[in-house]
Amino acid sequence: MIMYQSITEAASAIRTGQISPCQLLDQCLAQINKYEDYLHAWVLVDTENALRTADALTHAIQSGSYRGPLHGIPIGIKDIIDVEGLPTRAGSPLRENHVAAADAQLVTALRQAGAIILGKTVTVEFACFDPSPTRNPWNVNLQHTPGGSSSGSAVAVAMGMCLGALGTQTGGSLVRPASYCGVATIKPTFGLLSSQGIVPVSYHLDHPGPIACKACDLQLIMQCLTGGSIKPHVISRPPRLAVIEKFFLEKAHPEVRQSIEQSIAKLRQAGAYVEPLQPAIDFAEVAPMHRSIMAVEAAQFHREQFVAHRDKYGPKISSLLDEGLKILGVDYTAALAWQRDFRRRVGDMIGSYDAIITPSTDTTAPATLETTGTPLFQAPWSCAGVPAVSIPCGLAAKGMPVGMQLVGQQNQDDALLSVAAWCERVIAFNNSPPLLII
Repeated sequence: MIMYQSITEAASAIRTGQISPCQLLDQCLAQINKYEDYLHAWVLVDTENALRTADALTHAIQSGSYRGPLHGIPIGIKDIIDVEGLPTRAGSPLRENHVAAADAQLVTALRQAGAIILGKTVTVEFACFDPSPTRNPWNVNLQHTPGGSSSGSAVAVAMGMCLGALGTQTGGSLVRPASYCGVATIKPTFGLLSSQGIVPVSYHLDHPGPIACKACDLQLIMQCLTGGSIKPHVISRPPRLAVIEKFFLEKAHPEVRQSIEQSIAKLRQAGAYVEPLQPAIDFAEVAPMHRSIMAVEAAQFHREQFVAHRDKYGPKISSLLDEGLKILGVDYTAALAWQRDFRRRVGDMIGSYDAIITPSTDTTAPATLETTGTPLFQAPWSCAGVPAVSIPCGLAAKGMPVGMQLVGQQNQDDALLSVAAWCERVIAFNNSPPLLII
């Protein structure tokens, strides 16, 4: 039997009867059984309920009832997002006994679209900085970070343990693990997807979003999560793109920069217009302002619990919360004012381009398990609230994947996904993690 990793291909096979939801779920469970002990992508696999759902969806399609492109597709849910009857532990010992009373709104949307909720994927503690136990499958020695905080979601998709997953991004927690693990993601426009039923980090920065194998798969998930307001479509002309050289290409590792430049050459050869862009924006301003907003809002949410149970918090999130508790109100207000102006300036910068190109990350996945990487190249777009898609575009010298980030205009998520799907077809990245080949 063919091993399906793309939702687009699996959905077509389900619709035409080439594979059933039960068979597709069995494929994912086999991958989990084979690799989970090494990779630690899952907090909990809800096998019993997933099998029951797959059986019902298999009978439904046999009787002519088809719910759409996610019918029978196994999906993982980052463990800061509520799934009714399952714990939402958020990577913290403080939530060991928590059980969600209801589904988060996004999980409800997935169920209505016919998805199989397979279980909860690993997140770093409270979706912040302290590394999780998850391992990156692109290094056979398992010594490279998978990124964070949506580490389990990215690894599960990369290894075919599920065909899609939900994650979240406050700084770079969707784009960075997707890039490090060689899969695709969209950080949607701020506020496009509901945060109801999700443990918060920062009210002005949190973005839930999907991770999948390809950009065309993201289109299908976003169609379901937005109630159909985003519809997959193919662009009728090569896109008009700009690449930001200052800051992003300057600070990128030479191997990352080379991979991006080679991908841009392919896009140009296929007819895309790509020009260098020198925006009048100092992207070095982003990190301290982003950190201030995130620290204050995280401290506000955790304040009472942090004071009472400081010993149960990891060192990196403790540092963030200590910092947030010390920031003056006037400085927090100034950071929010800066963010509002930054959003305006980013919108002006994007202008009439179909997308702006940057590397997804400044390096490939670091060869350490002590960090989840830096949000340097992702945080600007979290601050700006504009949509950003990451697609894999090449491999560095040691075989670790490189991601290309495409940034679009606010509330133009559907157009950006179509541009990303076009770029994806041209770049034609088809490599798989070495563990899948062993």
